Amino acid sequence: MGRGDLTNREWSLLEPHLPPLGGRGGRWNDYRIMVNGIPFRIRTGVPWRDSPERHGSWKTVYERHRRWSADGIWDRILHAVQADADLAGRIDWSMVGADSTSCRAHQHAAGARKARPRVPKKGTTPWHHRPDEGLGRSQGGLTCKIHLTGDGSCRPMAFLVTPGQWGDAPQMIEVLDRIRVPRPLGGRPRTRPDHISGDKPYSSRRNRCYLRRHRIRHTIPEPKDQLANRRRRGSSGGRPIVFDRERYRRRNEVERTINRLKNSRAVATRYDKRAYVIHGTVTAATVRLRLRP
Repeated sequence: MGRGDLTNREWSLLEPHLPPLGGRGGRWNDYRIMVNGIPFRIRTGVPWRDSPERHGSWKTVYERHRRWSADGIWDRILHAVQADADLAGRIDWSMVGADSTSCRAHQHAAGARKARPRVPKKGTTPWHHRPDEGLGRSQGGLTCKIHLTGDGSCRPMAFLVTPGQWGDAPQMIEVLDRIRVPRPLGGRPRTRPDHISGDKPYSSRRNRCYLRRHRIRHTIPEPKDQLANRRRRGSSGGRPIVFDRERYRRRNEVERTINRLKNSRAVATRYDKRAYVIHGTVTAATVRLRLRP
């Protein structure tokens, strides 16, 4: 086992949820060798061709990661790992924070060909197959943005990759709808946390109405312009926003979640051209964080 490879405990939690190798012949005597190559590249950010020889052929490791990203297999693995963690009581639903982070795109991440992405056999095109490839331009150059929610244990719950210039508030509902933790013992998947926290950019009438309709308590500060507009309208402006400063102190948990996620260099800097590949990269990094004690 090399530095950064999956430990025996992590492998025992991950192996039951991996898809079968398939195909003819026995090219891989140990499935673990190939799987270790994916988190190694995500952690270090090296080009796929520079992967160590102990992980086997770099092309095989890359193709496996690309196909799992295109077919949504990484998403299914994440949901299965989250279900095991929830069953063991390792998901803190008491406070889920929403935030976003910008990731600078490497020059090699641009210039993807206009090709039709790989789509599962049934259903419509997944959201992470984007025609704009999730790249946007700002004063700093090409960037993408990761909108995410993290639980109290500083692990990501759900996320969305968009171009860097997209705002935070319009993506909050989409990210919350992606929270879906199955229950192995039966019942519907859990989709609603007990409490949601967010900073001022998430304060909008659309978001607050959504949270009230789904009976999710929330702690989101009100910007000065919204506060002044509500006071100017008088009684027709609605009731004052309830803001709990003590609960808002837990805001640092989602920021620590982002720091842990961006410890993976392939997440902090985007090297992947396709949107579905960077989506799979972030998902694989999230799976690794969830496997850790």
